[in-house]
Amino acid sequence: MFGFLKSKNGAHERPVDAQGRHAVIDIRRVAKVYKMGDIEVHALRGVDVQIYEGDFISIMGPSGSGKSTLMNILGCLDQPSQGEYYLDGENVSKLSEGDLARVRNKKIGFVFQSFNLLKRTSALRQVELPLIYGGAGGRAKRAAAALESVGLGNRLDHLPSELSGGQQQRVAIARALVNEPAMILADEPTGNLDSRSGSEVMQIFQRLNREQGITVVFVTHDPWIARHTRRIIMLRDGLVIADREIAHPLVAGEAERPSEADEMETLFKETYYGGKKDEYN
Repeated sequence: MFGFLKSKNGAHERPVDAQGRHAVIDIRRVAKVYKMGDIEVHALRGVDVQIYEGDFISIMGPSGSGKSTLMNILGCLDQPSQGEYYLDGENVSKLSEGDLARVRNKKIGFVFQSFNLLKRTSALRQVELPLIYGGAGGRAKRAAAALESVGLGNRLDHLPSELSGGQQQRVAIARALVNEPAMILADEPTGNLDSRSGSEVMQIFQRLNREQGITVVFVTHDPWIARHTRRIIMLRDGLVIADREIAHPLVAGEAERPSEADEMETLFKETYYGGKKDEYN
């Protein structure tokens, strides 16, 4: 499936897939245990995942599967109890809080369901914020270019209250892009949008992935959204139980959404039950 490429200091061998793409995310035997008094909750139980440059992936799983815990570790918002996490070749599993903040600012673009915009701040300034925190120059020009890339070049001075929900999420996407991160991590990015706005946002993600090769990781419970990505990783009880390519990803705006029941049945037939029986034991 993949080979290895040694890093310059020889300390880490980065996985390389059959297309010669390096792993942006390389998670090895990651476990996470939360202690609640005398009780230990095993949220992740030894997860191995590789996500490569230009991948577009959905991570799915029911409540209690470890999906949110994995998202927090991927986003350097939490650290594993055991195992290693290499992000863009750097072992981030044992970094200090300060170093984790640096990694989040430079290497990860976050997009959340609730947009997380400042109420009294213009779109341009919203997008400049990661650049300000990182001490980067040319901030206004770079922020304007990011907004232009998501179709908001004529909304630079607008406040969130002057933008629709879909436009607010586009501002959030531009903010995630502006630092040219190693990946975009999106948590239910269409969850607060109507179907039309959600489709427009999905079109942006697909275009960014297709045209710019940006690595995108969705965390979602929505199988319809997952079908627009190119690979689905499913968790259950803290383990990866399925990791499948989507043979024919949906094109945003071109397919009518079916009923949830029909969509779930299709997803599970194609992805969840598509492997060997021992994967689900």
